[in-house]
Amino acid sequence: MKEFYAKHPKILVAVDSIIFGFNENDYELKVLLLKRKFEPAKGEWSLMGGFVNSDESLDDAAKRIVEKLTGLEDVYMEQLYAFGEPDRDPGGRIISVSYVSLIKINEYDRELVKQHGAYWIPLSEIPELIFDHGDMVSKALRKLRIRARTQPIGFELLPEKFTIPQLQRLYEAIYQKPFDKRNFRRKVLAMGLLDKLEEKEKETSKKGAFYYKFNTSKYEELLLKGLNFEL
Repeated sequence: MKEFYAKHPKILVAVDSIIFGFNENDYELKVLLLKRKFEPAKGEWSLMGGFVNSDESLDDAAKRIVEKLTGLEDVYMEQLYAFGEPDRDPGGRIISVSYVSLIKINEYDRELVKQHGAYWIPLSEIPELIFDHGDMVSKALRKLRIRARTQPIGFELLPEKFTIPQLQRLYEAIYQKPFDKRNFRRKVLAMGLLDKLEEKEKETSKKGAFYYKFNTSKYEELLLKGLNFEL
């Protein structure tokens, strides 16, 4: 193949993944971080990332990295922002395209995560991260909060069936603030997007709370009619 751009400098392209996870029994949103195993910044806290191969797209590279770390496919993933400051990485001139991923913590491959030396860290306990990774997490959280206010993106972090209290805990974890229990329940049920099940969750109380499922087809139908998803 003829080299048309031989006179131009070569710049490496990488992708970094901000992987948010939530366990319905916890009260905090978490980020998957790892201890970097190579220089520069070996041994320091980092996001999961890697270079884009010559035969793959940015999206494919991001999917490969998430699957390699968690064993999960077809997770929610969205391109966030391109970070290209000339001195952002002491290892060389590298442009990084960041991606936000949402996964259910109870579904990931724990052995794979362990092999990579990765840990689920609550938002309130995130340590200092290498390079501009802290900025990546901050931007990702802001975007997640915007999405969660306008789209039912939070359901990507919950199991197939969940209770209203579990759903509320998730949104409180995303926004890091409490919601009024009665108002939250009223708003969620008024949208008509949840199917109530006969089964109850009885581990946290004797009375138990009914399980619900998110009705995707109903959401798509109402979206065409101008549904405003607002919590």
